[in-house]
Amino acid sequence: MSAARPARPRWTLRRRLVAVVVALLATVAAVMGLVSTLALRGSLMTQVDTRLADASSRAAAAPGRLDRGLPSGAPTAGSGDGSGSGDGSSSGSGDGSEGGTGDGRQPGGSIPPALGLPGQDVGTVSVFETPDGTPVAGYLDASGDVQGLTDAQLDTLLAVEPGQDPSTVDLPDLGTYRVVAVESDNGSTSVTAIPLAGITSTVDDYVVVEVVVAVLGLLVAAALATVLVRRELRPLDRVAATATRVSEMPLSRGEVDIRERVPDEDTDPATEVGQVGSALNRMLGHVESALTARHESETQVRRFVADASHELRTPLASIRGYAELVQRLPGDLPDDVVRAMGRVESEARRMTSLVEDMLLLARLDAGRDLDLEEVDLAALAVDAVADAHVAGPDHAWRLDLAALSGPGDDEDDDGAEAATVVGDEHRLRQVLVNLLSNARVHTPAGTTVVVAVAREGDRAVLRVRDDGPGIAEPLRSRLFERFARGDASRNRAAGSTGLGLAIVHAVVTAHGGSIEVDGTPGATTFTVRLPLTGAPDALPVGAAGAPTAG
Repeated sequence: MSAARPARPRWTLRRRLVAVVVALLATVAAVMGLVSTLALRGSLMTQVDTRLADASSRAAAAPGRLDRGLPSGAPTAGSGDGSGSGDGSSSGSGDGSEGGTGDGRQPGGSIPPALGLPGQDVGTVSVFETPDGTPVAGYLDASGDVQGLTDAQLDTLLAVEPGQDPSTVDLPDLGTYRVVAVESDNGSTSVTAIPLAGITSTVDDYVVVEVVVAVLGLLVAAALATVLVRRELRPLDRVAATATRVSEMPLSRGEVDIRERVPDEDTDPATEVGQVGSALNRMLGHVESALTARHESETQVRRFVADASHELRTPLASIRGYAELVQRLPGDLPDDVVRAMGRVESEARRMTSLVEDMLLLARLDAGRDLDLEEVDLAALAVDAVADAHVAGPDHAWRLDLAALSGPGDDEDDDGAEAATVVGDEHRLRQVLVNLLSNARVHTPAGTTVVVAVAREGDRAVLRVRDDGPGIAEPLRSRLFERFARGDASRNRAAGSTGLGLAIVHAVVTAHGGSIEVDGTPGATTFTVRLPLTGAPDALPVGAAGAPTAG
């Protein structure tokens, strides 16, 4: 099975807007460049066709004009270096004649009459075919001399049908030409071609200039678009900053007062960003109202739980007292009565414990004062492990204080570091008792439970680890919720109210600490961290009040 591809990082809105603007400009520039290039080429091609028509007309009339005599000063067809004897004859002679020897099909070294007329451009190719089919061909080179054509070039030109519109052909070794063929009244055929190299060079230079200008323009446009988009999206950044500040507020507990709002200048309903800012303000107001109503409801529930728990303590104490009194009456009581009174006393004791736990949670929720003093966690751990030996003799209990001893320290060395915190000794003792009770109740007999106390920086760390079956994920995520009970994977030897770990979490939170759990089977660990005495966030000794437990 192939590994899943990592998701591509998505572009920000700012980058996407800039990319869209640049893409649109690039598309417009490409279309404009294409249209202008085609228009330029079409214009140049029209000019070439006009020149070709003129050159073809001169070529068709060349034989008659030569019979009547050229104007004074007109060049002859055979003039040039080594092209003739200098007597004005149209036929070239000598070993340097460029008019007809070699592989060009020019019998007798003849050259087309048209190439001797004034007005013919450099590069013009002329083919004159007599009525009997004898071709005379040549072209003017850059120096104005007449050069012959190869068989392949001549065949390409003779393939052009007279009377058709100008067409484009490729002459081997010469390039691309615009060509037209004309048939005279006496049956002779004149083929004239003009090179397109000038047009191609002009169009290529124009395209290069267009590309350079377009690239520079797109770079400038991208820079300007980045600046403008960043400026226009600044209000959206302020809206996001407001939402971020609200997300960092402690809204999960206590009285909620959301004072953060999007500034008025960013709530203009006429703009999209203003609509987002206005909607966020309305949502914050709605959230504040809902959280305030929730807080009031929770306060009423906590007050009811506290009052109900307090009121239940007296009747439960009376029930226990009467149950004990009945069992102490003189005389023999029926076994059923003794058994019933025992059950009444047992259930009353269990209900009393539950009421005490609920009352403690209600007091912690209300932020009741804690009796703050310096407490040695190591001493509490020693007492808790000793009590656990008595309560759970079928478990193996271990105490680990090695992390508090320096190198070479003995067990009774007074120089060992102390894990001293500021807190309520009774409540912290209850934390240890509840954690050890949880390990005893929810693990099978023979489980080893290790209680370790250490110092990590400015924190005292208390760990309770057992090698039991672990904690399943569905329960682990709600382990510290009230009335959360273990499932079948945590075999319970006795009933549980589901408040023990909730009390642990509430007490630790009230002391400014934290608690974590690792439910790995064979290494289930509860880790409690509390600020050491003297730590910046430690509670001061004798302080009146404590933070709410949430």
